[in-house]
Amino acid sequence: MTQITALPSRRLVLAALAALGAGAVAAPRTASARQAADLARVDALIGRMTIQEKAGQLNLLGDPFRFRPLNVNPLDGQGDPARVTQMIRDGTVGNLFNGVGAEAGRRIQTIAVEESRLGIPLLFAADIIHGLKTVFPVPLAEAAAFDADLARRTARAAGLEGAASAIHQTYAPMVDVARDQRWGRVVEGAGEDVYLNNVLAAARVRGFQGEKGLADRDALLATPKHFAAYSAAIGGMEYNTTDMSEATLRGVFLPPFKAAFDAGALSTMSAFNDLNGVPASGNHWLLTEILRDEWGFEGFVVSDYTSENELIAHGFAADGRDAARIALLAGVDMSMVSGLYLEHIPDLVDKGDVPMARVDQAVRRVLLTKAALGLFDDPYRGCDPRRERAVVGSREHRDLAREAGVKSIVLLKNEGGVLPLKTSGQKIALIGPFGDDVANIFGPWTIWGDESRRISLEAGFREAMADGGDLMVVKGCEVEAPLAGGIEAATLAAARADVVVLALGETANMSGEAQSRTQIDIPEAQRALAEAVAATGKPVVVLLRNGRAMELSGVVKDAEAIVVTWFLGGEMGHAVADVVFGKASPSGRLPVSFPHRSGQQPYSYDHKTTGRPADNSLASQEYVARYRETTNTALYPFGHGLTYGAATYGPATLSAATLDWDGSVEVSVAVTNTGERAIVETVQLYIHDRVASLTQPGRRLRDFRKVALAPGESRTVTFTLARAQLEFVGAADRPAVEPGLFDVWLTSSAQAGEPATLTLGRPAG
Repeated sequence: MTQITALPSRRLVLAALAALGAGAVAAPRTASARQAADLARVDALIGRMTIQEKAGQLNLLGDPFRFRPLNVNPLDGQGDPARVTQMIRDGTVGNLFNGVGAEAGRRIQTIAVEESRLGIPLLFAADIIHGLKTVFPVPLAEAAAFDADLARRTARAAGLEGAASAIHQTYAPMVDVARDQRWGRVVEGAGEDVYLNNVLAAARVRGFQGEKGLADRDALLATPKHFAAYSAAIGGMEYNTTDMSEATLRGVFLPPFKAAFDAGALSTMSAFNDLNGVPASGNHWLLTEILRDEWGFEGFVVSDYTSENELIAHGFAADGRDAARIALLAGVDMSMVSGLYLEHIPDLVDKGDVPMARVDQAVRRVLLTKAALGLFDDPYRGCDPRRERAVVGSREHRDLAREAGVKSIVLLKNEGGVLPLKTSGQKIALIGPFGDDVANIFGPWTIWGDESRRISLEAGFREAMADGGDLMVVKGCEVEAPLAGGIEAATLAAARADVVVLALGETANMSGEAQSRTQIDIPEAQRALAEAVAATGKPVVVLLRNGRAMELSGVVKDAEAIVVTWFLGGEMGHAVADVVFGKASPSGRLPVSFPHRSGQQPYSYDHKTTGRPADNSLASQEYVARYRETTNTALYPFGHGLTYGAATYGPATLSAATLDWDGSVEVSVAVTNTGERAIVETVQLYIHDRVASLTQPGRRLRDFRKVALAPGESRTVTFTLARAQLEFVGAADRPAVEPGLFDVWLTSSAQAGEPATLTLGRPAG
């Protein structure tokens, strides 16, 4: 085997990558002589590589050794382990994805390190979206916790399990801001608000990558995706085109990526969509001019699954060779699955259509990232089965999954205090297709979850109740179809019960990739079941299982209590029971607005007022910005969520009426728990620029804070507000802030509270 001298530390890698221009090979000026020597070793290695080996380092295939479902892919023949083994020996594949397992990882890595000409280790990647064996709440659910530290901790746990299973990189977090709830992949992100997305993007990157640097054995390289504007697909239809102003792109869809890169992410994934006519995976302006030249991004770009090949279907490339040329020159460094780079780079370079310098640049980015991960020093990191057994699925991680589930649950409504339920002396009818269901508790994008540790609602309820005989469980209907005799059995159980709990909503495969919906409502069969059960006159609690905001109607909307339970992962049954039976007070807040009607989409709380704003208390208004059927509001707005106490807010107060240009003011509010149970309240800071050179949203979230309140306790919550928090994307498509009047809210949701008035002063001189 060819020995490779230890390559650069992460500090050198960051400095070196920042210095890389198109084909630049010189060490950065600030690098030490040792760092320059280390970088020179990388370039010396590149200098020894054939063009086929260089293309191989940019070639990413599905792992045929550890994850066989991908074997059906017809594009690259990756289902043949013998073929891929030979490719590894030949140096024509440098990266594999979606295979896990320490022991097998060592066997595969041995082929690369011991049997290939140059001994370059493989990079193993995987779709670890919300857990490996231990499955945590889907990202949208976890966003409802409004808790950056929780997001960091669950990502850290997922990172530990992945790193112990011979994985080096995860294709997460998804940081696409989701304004249209018809889009299926809302479930993978942090919802509709830019600020919340920024906070959680950074937290998740830090969680995956850890605090000790990427070379640490427990680190997992984060890959923010999908760059960029993927979630703005027209009509909410998956893979559809996007079309928007640069101001909207920069003000809404790019900031979470920047937050993730600032947190240390060294890879990103290009998107499927086209943006204003140019596909993202062939978009030089996005992938080079903004990402590299403007932001100084230091890592590598990997295409989404065959997205560079899809330039042909977009009508942007003539054939595979043309697609490879366009993507590579645009800034895509690594080709996922399509095999186009391996097939066409040698000829593209030979014919002069792609400079060798650009190929070397891409290879250098990949190799330096492998070095940052410590793979040249320890190619077998994560390949210890003993550590894998100790870390993966640990009790600590399961406890964290339960904690995260509890904190993710949102109580929308609780008329008459029907919740919490009693653990004894109350007969409960648990009705609906999700009562005893375990198949749908993980949610979408769960590949390796431990199915032996899936806690159903029924199991969680029975464990929480003193007498399991007080619980009746009836399915009633299928998710999207009636069940013979189902309604009759359900109404009989309801008649015998003191309270009915309806477990309704979506299956896991109704959310996620390629699961856009024209109507984001409860399927008809479930609505019919709900109507029949409610006719018994018993109090109704609705438990929603969902991966997006939903339209609620009829009995579901009118139920005494409504609880958003999302897809909470393996500990779902326990987490829901903890809240429903009062072991914990609900503390989640909506990261997405629940509309009155599906037809309001796309909808977000931070829409503009327009020149004809509606007074939403007057439904009969005409010639204003509203639909005939409903007001221009949400049924349940962003930030909404109840507790088992009662939080009351005083007026927002300012330490000064004027914010000096380079100064700050304190904004405070007194919050009191007037209820009889301890609560955790999420105080939210919103602002509105009354007059600006570009029209502004009605409100924008700028900060939030969670505060614990005992019964009867009152606390003053204070935020510091500075000029930077008043910025917007201005006429030059760059951050701008203008003196003038601002409204400032400290409140419980995007539709609550009365504002204070703040004046931003002019700059001195």
